[in-house]
Amino acid sequence: MLKSFQIGCVTFKRYWSDSLFSIRIKVDNHPFNAGQFTKLGLFNSGEELIRRAYSIVNSPQDYQQTSELEFVIVTDLNGKLSPQLHLLEVGDPVYVGLEGAGYMVPTEIPDTASQLWLLSTGTGLGPFISMLTEVGFIERYQQVILVHAARFESDLTYKEVIEGLASRYPQLKYVPIVSREQVDGVMSGHIPDLIKNRELESAVGINLDFEKSFLYLCGNPAMVRSTSAVLQDRGYHKHLRRKAGHFSCENYW
Repeated sequence: MLKSFQIGCVTFKRYWSDSLFSIRIKVDNHPFNAGQFTKLGLFNSGEELIRRAYSIVNSPQDYQQTSELEFVIVTDLNGKLSPQLHLLEVGDPVYVGLEGAGYMVPTEIPDTASQLWLLSTGTGLGPFISMLTEVGFIERYQQVILVHAARFESDLTYKEVIEGLASRYPQLKYVPIVSREQVDGVMSGHIPDLIKNRELESAVGINLDFEKSFLYLCGNPAMVRSTSAVLQDRGYHKHLRRKAGHFSCENYW
């Protein structure tokens, strides 16, 4: 075993599109909190271990039952690792980090928040699925708004999971957004613009509130930067561990 890694085994793969897939990896003793990430690694032809961080999609409870970690990954044809991960089949080995990392977790949400906005693009949805499927998470809030923005309808992953949760928990609102094609019943545009013009709030019938709202932003760095700027223009403050605020974020790549 390499330092900081253990060997896992692929148990499941699902292809959402030609370049987007989910993968489950069986691995022993991997502690993590909902919303965290870990590293995956494979050796290249030069015998160099290529490693990258990926968010964990399933909840800690699911891991305790299955000993499997789930990831949703987009294949970057110019990337060093994701094309190799794309080629993995059930039964293949893969290196996995020893534990979860990252601070975008439920315990970092201020206790004063009763309205939670989870804003994601692409595979940035993953950690929010982990949180939402954690036992008891949704019940803590009066309102939970999950926003998932993607280029095409086929990129809207985990819709059946989200819709199943929404049918059980009426406080959960799911807002899919597609930017490069028109889809009936789905919003069009980009998250920062939809917040700036308040179209997102209008669509869900819920307004952001200084006293009770908290937002997590996860995904494309451009979305995170632009949305952060829009929120700050509206008077919302970034959340710091030493000083509670209104929003926090995690960049992908």
